[in-house]
Amino acid sequence: MPRRSINRADAAPEPDLIAGQDAGSNVPELSVSELSGALKRTVEERFGFVRLRGEVSNYRGPHSSGHAYFSLKDEGARIDAVVWRTAFARMRIKPEDGMEVVATGKITTFPGKSSYQIVIESLEPAGIGALMAILEERRLRLAAEGLFDAARKQALPFLPGVIGVVTSPTGAVIRDILHRVAARFPRHVLVWPVRVQGESSGAEVAAAIRGFNALGAGDRLARPHLIIVARGGGSLEDLWGFNDEAVVRAVAESVIPLISAVGHETDWTLIDHVADLRAPTPTGAAELALPVLQDLTVALERLRLRQRTAALAQLDRRRTELRALLRHLPAGSEILSLPRQRLDRASGQLPAVTQARQDRLRLDLARWAARLGTQSPRAKMARTAERLIGLGDRLGRARERGAERRKLRLDGAKMRLQAGFAAQLRHLRSQHTAKEVLVKALGARLERARGAVASEQRQRLARTAQLMQSLSYRSVLARGYAVVRDEHGATVGTAVAFRRMALVSVEFADDRVAARPEPDGPTLRSTTLAPRPARPRRQTSGTDAPSQRSLFET
Repeated sequence: MPRRSINRADAAPEPDLIAGQDAGSNVPELSVSELSGALKRTVEERFGFVRLRGEVSNYRGPHSSGHAYFSLKDEGARIDAVVWRTAFARMRIKPEDGMEVVATGKITTFPGKSSYQIVIESLEPAGIGALMAILEERRLRLAAEGLFDAARKQALPFLPGVIGVVTSPTGAVIRDILHRVAARFPRHVLVWPVRVQGESSGAEVAAAIRGFNALGAGDRLARPHLIIVARGGGSLEDLWGFNDEAVVRAVAESVIPLISAVGHETDWTLIDHVADLRAPTPTGAAELALPVLQDLTVALERLRLRQRTAALAQLDRRRTELRALLRHLPAGSEILSLPRQRLDRASGQLPAVTQARQDRLRLDLARWAARLGTQSPRAKMARTAERLIGLGDRLGRARERGAERRKLRLDGAKMRLQAGFAAQLRHLRSQHTAKEVLVKALGARLERARGAVASEQRQRLARTAQLMQSLSYRSVLARGYAVVRDEHGATVGTAVAFRRMALVSVEFADDRVAARPEPDGPTLRSTTLAPRPARPRRQTSGTDAPSQRSLFET
């Protein structure tokens, strides 16, 4: 029975048709692929795009291809789900195991498993409660890592020279910040434009924070001393980009102090926990970042007046203290009376002290004179002469003893040298004898080897001569053959060539004769040639053999 093709037009009634007929010969025969294709078209045309609410199950992250596979389930059913790579990259909320979500996508079938599935295009949490649950779970996890600790927060600079602002360049937030900065204390402001709402806002804000931190001293743009991340108010979904984990980690890694000014005073995001300071509004961030120039001027003037008043008061107080001290000082005569008494007493004691000092010096001089007498040149020369005499006597005795010891050593060395010479002479004689024996033995071996080599060479030469004689063409001539040559001595190998010859020579084993070919036939007419002189044979040692040249001579 021929197979019936199934198209889109008749795809819908086929299940009823097949189910309503009894099994028999009239039932159309379908292949498995045809049935799967019909079911696929029916399901896709019947449902199209749907929104499903369920719990994410069996999610293991994106596949190596970039696609994500998981299931959606509720209390009574389960459906397979797939998110293609491009759609997964656009998703603001990534699926997580146990998350309740609302998925929008297309219902289709997978013929390879005979199952149906949903191809998800977008994914969102199932209500604000789900978003809050995700936010709380993420907050607790990041807090456990210590990213929200107060100890790691940095102090803001008192008067930053450059302020970096991460916000949208077209919103009212940047205008409010610039207006507030100009009104309080004009500073240089760098704006890094980003999207503050949408799927890519979190990645752009994180890249902007890292970009400001990456600026160096040699860059065209000055590195800011303070960063403000600002956005106006909005719903939880609108502010979701500032709850992105990438933004939180970028703020935690920032070495530049950062103020978070996202939303209104009642709006809280994860960036507010990790920032060094949270401002209730973007305008409040500008107020926290800079003091008021007029307030600083007034405060400086007030401090200058206080400093001047304090200096004048200090000067008056020092004058008063100086006058009080002058009243308590004694008169000049009273100050000099005590030193005068000490001077009079010292002048009365001076003669006695001087005499005692002179007596002590005389005694010291006498002791030094006695010590110097022992160290006079004459006394030293006398002691030196005595030592020289003693050393001369010791030197003579030492010379005699040394000569005797040297003579004894020379005698012993002479005896040892004579004994060594005699032993060496005996050793050399024994070596000479051994070498003579060795030379004689080697000579005998050399003569035997020379004879063996000569005999082997004679035998080899004889074999070569016999081989040359057996290979020579003359041995062939001796068996009754002849060689025909032309006038130039070249060999004539064919009868055709022979007939064309005017004169040929025929070589036999004992002689060579000339002949003329007859024109009517191969008859030869002999002409006597001079006998070919015999070539002298070269004498070889041992057995006579024909010369090797006879192999090639003609």
